[in-house]
Amino acid sequence: MNQTGLRTPPSQASCQPEAPSYEDIFPYYAELCALSELRKKPGFGVPLRSGMGGHLLLYLNGVRVRRDQNGYPAIEVCPAQEAGARGVVISVNSHYRNANWVAFEGRDFVFHGALPAGAPLTRDIYHETQSKAQAQGLLEGIEFHEHFFRDKPAGMSVEAFKYEISVATDYAACFGRDVYRARLPMGAAQITAIVDYLNALNEPYRTGQKLYRWRLLNDNCVHVAHNALAAAGVWPAWPTGEFFIRAAFKFPVPKNTVVDFAARANDLELENPEALFHDHAAREALLVHGSLPTGPGGLTSIARAITNNEIYDTRKLRLIFYDNPFWGPYRFRFRRMFAEPRYTALGANLRHFARRYAKAATKRPPSARATAAFLERYENHVTAQRAFLETWLPRFEALP
Repeated sequence: MNQTGLRTPPSQASCQPEAPSYEDIFPYYAELCALSELRKKPGFGVPLRSGMGGHLLLYLNGVRVRRDQNGYPAIEVCPAQEAGARGVVISVNSHYRNANWVAFEGRDFVFHGALPAGAPLTRDIYHETQSKAQAQGLLEGIEFHEHFFRDKPAGMSVEAFKYEISVATDYAACFGRDVYRARLPMGAAQITAIVDYLNALNEPYRTGQKLYRWRLLNDNCVHVAHNALAAAGVWPAWPTGEFFIRAAFKFPVPKNTVVDFAARANDLELENPEALFHDHAAREALLVHGSLPTGPGGLTSIARAITNNEIYDTRKLRLIFYDNPFWGPYRFRFRRMFAEPRYTALGANLRHFARRYAKAATKRPPSARATAAFLERYENHVTAQRAFLETWLPRFEALP
């Protein structure tokens, strides 16, 4: 295969090097995925529409689902030799009554269901995707709140209805939504911290101690993803359960959070250990995990909804910022992060960080308040990252 995914003629295969895949370099990573509004066409299945605030998924590469004797899902970290090929998406939905989140396995299935690349979305593919999801037991062990079944068509089973109202939200997202993504590589210890946090979050619902109720302002899909990443040292945790009037003035929304995540992955002052020391989350990440949120591999991408589509209206799908519409910063940050190559192309990203680490290595350590332990971790981190890039960058430099 060449970089475009097309097969290379045998006569050329020996002289054209192939770029390593992202998963070759970073087998463990977290990716936030902001989903646009959803508009289902009338006259087929259950009518569904969502607001322009959208939805947020958390994809974890190097993680798999394990189930208890009742089928209830938990997640676990894959061994290093399997990590690159496995992944799950975490979705939080107001449908659930005995789970805060549900895990759906398989990156391609999560975004494209059973749809072949480049094919139109037909009613047959739509049905096939739901049948595969049900056969895989993706919602096994998960109960929905009773009031959602008021709209169940006569003759449709409860299980089939659950998969019907979950498609294009919890799985097969690109069937009806645009997806804006930002990813960040993780070490095994960081991805383990995320997994442990999420499993603990679901435990009281699994055991029946609590009944889950989704709340827009103070416990929504973004709170869960944000706080899972906080467990890995990406940023401070976002409080949940706040009084709704206070929460209304500042609460996390999908599109803002993806922009914040991309900035966190790319734009901390790597060359300034003093600034990093005063960033509490960055300081703790370095002292506990030996890494920083900003580093190589923090990429953004967009996956558009299927345009040739019998099921959904995918014209001009909206996804709003929670921001001042005239001079708020998010729209400008968003444009930059999806336009500059260092945010979107792996080779450009790695070269960018090679330059930054070289600069960091030549700067004199600060004379001010950073502790000796922190500075030692900082210098070790810069040295390790430079060696890491020296291993991988030649694979990109050899490409045309």
